[in-house]
Amino acid sequence: MRVDILASGSGGNCIALRSGETTILVDAGIAKTKIEQRLLEVGIRPNEIKAILITHAHSDHVKGLPIANKYKIPVYAAEGEWKSIKNVDLENQRILNAGEDINFEKEFYICAFKTHHDAFDPLGYTINDYRGEKCSVCLDTGVVDEQMLEAMEYSTIYIIEANHEPNMVEVSDYPNSVKARIVSHIGHLSNEQTAEALSKLVNGTKERIYLTHLSSKNNMPALAEMTIKRALLKKGLKANKDYEIEVF
Repeated sequence: MRVDILASGSGGNCIALRSGETTILVDAGIAKTKIEQRLLEVGIRPNEIKAILITHAHSDHVKGLPIANKYKIPVYAAEGEWKSIKNVDLENQRILNAGEDINFEKEFYICAFKTHHDAFDPLGYTINDYRGEKCSVCLDTGVVDEQMLEAMEYSTIYIIEANHEPNMVEVSDYPNSVKARIVSHIGHLSNEQTAEALSKLVNGTKERIYLTHLSSKNNMPALAEMTIKRALLKKGLKANKDYEIEVF
């Protein structure tokens, strides 16, 4: 399975997953024209996209959904999130709730699981292909609970947010209400929370880890990467030997 992170962070999120002849997107949080451009840069024609999976309806995850109308792409989101998604034609709307799964295009088997964010009905996804790869996508969430860990276990690819360092949030110039939201159970994962989750999930079988949705103000790529590497080293796992890691 090929992974292309087309956009990551508070400015927008969009991930392309390819297996065989099938390509899907997870989120479409940048402008339609930028999605088209970045798809072409990684060798994907926009009209080849077979589906878009939405984690939740915040703007940095759905801004570019008019691309679905242009290319007649089905868009999957939990029922509650459709209350906030206004830019997708009815004919392209699909409901996929937590605990449900779909077989897609004879290439992907997709399962949705519940996450914890300040949205109506936020989701994460596991995407299995028929070549034996399993990709877990866990973006905006304030906690990783046991049900989420169970859904994601035995993945070969982890795409997960490492949003912030709590001390940097504390000394930031954000209003106190925003600080409280970020570190809450319906906010975003800290580096340590992500490290704790990955230390429970990664077994050293050459998994690929993609750290995403880093805050530009409250985190640093090197710090996020170091925190995860340190946690996995406690399990005896070394980067580039037992697993691979990239930061976006």
